[in-house]
Amino acid sequence: MTDVMADPRDPRPLIGEPLALDLLNTRWAGRPVNDLLAGVEGYGIWLSSAGLGDRCAADQAGLAAVRQAREAILLAAQDAREQGELSAAARDGLDAVLAHGRIRRTAGPGGAEDRVEPDRPEWLAPWLAADDFLTLLGQGASRVKQCAHEACILHFFDVSQNGRRRWCRMAVCGNRAKAARHYVKARG
Repeated sequence: MTDVMADPRDPRPLIGEPLALDLLNTRWAGRPVNDLLAGVEGYGIWLSSAGLGDRCAADQAGLAAVRQAREAILLAAQDAREQGELSAAARDGLDAVLAHGRIRRTAGPGGAEDRVEPDRPEWLAPWLAADDFLTLLGQGASRVKQCAHEACILHFFDVSQNGRRRWCRMAVCGNRAKAARHYVKARG
């Protein structure tokens, strides 16, 4: 997703993760939790930031479908993080989203071409996100992470060489944790 320009209206603190995790990051810390997908307008902003604004309509049907995909991906991410594999419920949730589309392979001028064909237009973005999550799992389930800061709920794909990244953003969550540790140490 790094080659896509984020929508300037997008208020999220972390943008640009792979599509599946970018979808999870439509919720971020706050009281109450901030949710970009609270309405159709926010869904349109997410589609635009994800580079899908010209391929998907921001409507009520699409919003409902993408919320279902977000919940399925969230459960699968939690399972991957906590158990190292997906539970039957997580697999069923992802499969329910993926059942709304398929990849059609055709012979194109330059060789094989793959095209995603959703059964209904509102399922394109959710299907792409669920498919992307499976791709991330294939690259290493242990690299799908949630920020280690206790107040942060953002997710990221750890591309560090040693796989030891802990924070969604070192400049924010990492520094907050370091400052808290320093404060405790200085008082003690």
